[in-house]
Amino acid sequence: MAKTKSPYEWVCLPRGLHLVSHHMPTARSVSVGVWVRAGGRYEPPAQAGISHFLEHLVFKGTARFSCEELKQQIEGIGGSLNGFTAEEFTCYMAKVPARFARRAVTALAEMVCRPTLTPADTERERDVILEEIRMYEDSPGQYVHDLFNELLWPRHPLGTLLSGTIDSVRRIRLGELRDYWRSMYHPRAVLVTATGAFDPPALQRVVRQAFRTGPAPRRPFGFTGAPRPRRAGRVRVWRRPTEQAHLCLGTYATPRTHPDRFALELLHVILGANMSSRLFREVRERRGLVYEIGSHIKRFQDTGAFVISAGCDPDKLNATLATIMRELRRTRTAAVSRAELRRAKDYYAGQLSMGLEDTMDHMMWMGEQAITVGRIAAPEGLLKHIGRVTPADLQRVARHLFVTTKLRLAVVGPVGEPEAARLAALCRLS
Repeated sequence: MAKTKSPYEWVCLPRGLHLVSHHMPTARSVSVGVWVRAGGRYEPPAQAGISHFLEHLVFKGTARFSCEELKQQIEGIGGSLNGFTAEEFTCYMAKVPARFARRAVTALAEMVCRPTLTPADTERERDVILEEIRMYEDSPGQYVHDLFNELLWPRHPLGTLLSGTIDSVRRIRLGELRDYWRSMYHPRAVLVTATGAFDPPALQRVVRQAFRTGPAPRRPFGFTGAPRPRRAGRVRVWRRPTEQAHLCLGTYATPRTHPDRFALELLHVILGANMSSRLFREVRERRGLVYEIGSHIKRFQDTGAFVISAGCDPDKLNATLATIMRELRRTRTAAVSRAELRRAKDYYAGQLSMGLEDTMDHMMWMGEQAITVGRIAAPEGLLKHIGRVTPADLQRVARHLFVTTKLRLAVVGPVGEPEAARLAALCRLS
């Protein structure tokens, strides 16, 4: 049988720059992303937050455009311009009407290859980032996730706030930012992705021209591997005078490319991905313990996490935890019915197909795969793997994930540290 041709074109351009594109001729837009292998995991401890700091600075102006001109290049034609820092990469992206594809590529290339990185911009953005960190600390629903990450990966970049700490951001100097840019933003560490209604040969020419200059290759900062899971320190409580208690309960999960990732995806759908999920039905609908509850998966090259988050009345914290634990036990002890598994597979397939209709969502989907694992899975291939998952697979993965010694719980709210032992007792699966 002939092998199906990939819908994605992947080419290596001069200086080691890679371009991955997906032509969508019926679209009315083009979305472009520039992905850099620089993120929280690459940072020395003394420079925690430097990737995020640099991401802020490249928006402040380039050799060709001032900060205002840079924004108007994209927003002045009805487009959108943004960026974000993650643990394993930094991404800059733009979405524009299809006829302005060249402009999107040019603006992003200017930002990544030719940022001005001035002293004045550095000090202004330092103050902005310090306020951003304080904002996270004042947002208990967000901060509880940071505490949870620290529990899973203490004293490690994965457990450190991506924006860094107050102390680390105050210490970072402009010379360090410039050195980090030179080390991490060279073409071999950069990937360009594009989806939408562009002319493929013209796109290659524009990318080749726009990225013709940039920092010369250097020895990059090292990638910090994930530590072995710890058995100590299972619960952390941070007392705040809030109306709600915010919680994150979760466990270590599979790395990004592990064979069990498909079963993990479906377990997420069944437990907490939507309003039909077990946790939403049982904790919110039937018992009225929370307004919002859900699960999500954190995916990294050598580790991962399965996380359940919720906010509840402090007086209902015990009941909320007990109900969540009861649902986790059920996934370990009783096989999912074939009807429930079928619904989960249909939900996954529907979300995937609808998400890939939008040029930005499609670009983000293929770009994250390309920058982290060096390949892009065809949607049809993913759905075949999802289709092969059985109830026995789900139960086996649940038994591996949901183990008392692996569970971690973070709580932010009017809950005292002395209550940590009681909460730990509730988080037992046997």
